[in-house]
Amino acid sequence: MREFLIKDSIFTFIYGFLYNLCILAPILGLVFLSGFFLRFGLFLVGLVLALVIIHRFPQKKFQRRYLSILYSGCLSLKIFIMSCLLILASLIFFLLFNKVFLPHLLVGVLWTFLLEAILFWNGMVRVFLSSVQLGLKMRVIAVLCGWIPIVNIAALLRIIDVVEKELTFEYQKDLLDDVAVESQQCRTKYPILLVHGVFFRDIKYLNYWGRVPRFLKQRGAILYYGNQESAQSVEYCGTQLAERIKQLVEETGCEKVNLIAHSKGGLDSRYAVAVGGASQYVASLTTINTPHNGCIFANYLLKKAPKAFVNQVEKMYNSAFQKLGDQQPNFFNAVSNLSDEACKELNEIMPNQPDVYYQGVMSYVRKASSGKFPLNVFYPVVKHFDGRNDGLVSVESASYFDNMLVIDPPGRRGISHADMIDLNRENIDGFDVREFYKELIVGLKEQGF
Repeated sequence: MREFLIKDSIFTFIYGFLYNLCILAPILGLVFLSGFFLRFGLFLVGLVLALVIIHRFPQKKFQRRYLSILYSGCLSLKIFIMSCLLILASLIFFLLFNKVFLPHLLVGVLWTFLLEAILFWNGMVRVFLSSVQLGLKMRVIAVLCGWIPIVNIAALLRIIDVVEKELTFEYQKDLLDDVAVESQQCRTKYPILLVHGVFFRDIKYLNYWGRVPRFLKQRGAILYYGNQESAQSVEYCGTQLAERIKQLVEETGCEKVNLIAHSKGGLDSRYAVAVGGASQYVASLTTINTPHNGCIFANYLLKKAPKAFVNQVEKMYNSAFQKLGDQQPNFFNAVSNLSDEACKELNEIMPNQPDVYYQGVMSYVRKASSGKFPLNVFYPVVKHFDGRNDGLVSVESASYFDNMLVIDPPGRRGISHADMIDLNRENIDGFDVREFYKELIVGLKEQGF
């Protein structure tokens, strides 16, 4: 870590010094040299060298390419601030101790503005496109405050601080990953089948589980995905999932699988095991924030929302997800099966199977602002009816198995329904979702699964 910080400071100083030379040298030539072509040549050389320096910013410090891009963007912004301070001091010096012609001053200001703009936007574009931790809120603030003096400086410093923390955290992760590859901590007896929740699909280029799969695979985990419908009844999805389990066992010869299911995926998994005939192929089932006893939001949507509105949402949803790969998406069936009445009926036909190990995990948040939209909107409604919740599912509803873990929120924030699958790819103080899943799988491994 110390080596990383020292190298970062050295790079900032070296590249910052070279870039400032590209700005100041043509200005000095403008003041002290004569001849149009000589002056123009200095400006042209300065521009070319400035572009070369930006292009040569370090981009190979990290294992993951997006972090390398993020690093060079952060470096560009830090050099921009350093350069602005130096140029400002230089301009004050020229004005106080030299007689500078107004045309020369205007050319110098325009030239400085051009190169500083190139440096600034190089950094901002890279950071905006590659940072995970900035979030939408910080990006909007940066855009709105970009033209407000002093406020824009504060926003820029905040952006740099967030990005530096992200780089430091991920750099440490990469170092640990190098050691973890050899440890094979997550190599379980039976492979892991990750089962998604409602309103999502297992899409190759947008992983439902965020950064978790890559992290687990590095540690030896063998992972597969449920691939059930994004929105359908528990019976429909559970039947699909049972077929998926049987197919995996037949194709891989793995005998059994460990199911880790999030949200409604936990209900789908229970149906597959208890009713779909997959119990003999399942070693364990771990449900994550699953509404075993129903979701108050489903009741609210079914009973309070205007029927015309629900029908319109259902039509739009079904059409969109059919294009994304669902065979028979049904928004209304999915929501209906999440009501407390429906879950009560499902629980009667989905008893725990004696040869399957069951355990549940649940998290909760302390305030609405801890969750992203729409969880921050749902949180007060669920809290009013069911108490502690993750923005969608209450702790009481998820508490179904004898083996139950409730994650206490770190600080004043908490862990939302989306945080448990790393949906927002956010680094949360006091809770590392990747480490959580690692410990979960290590626990299954220690039990012989």
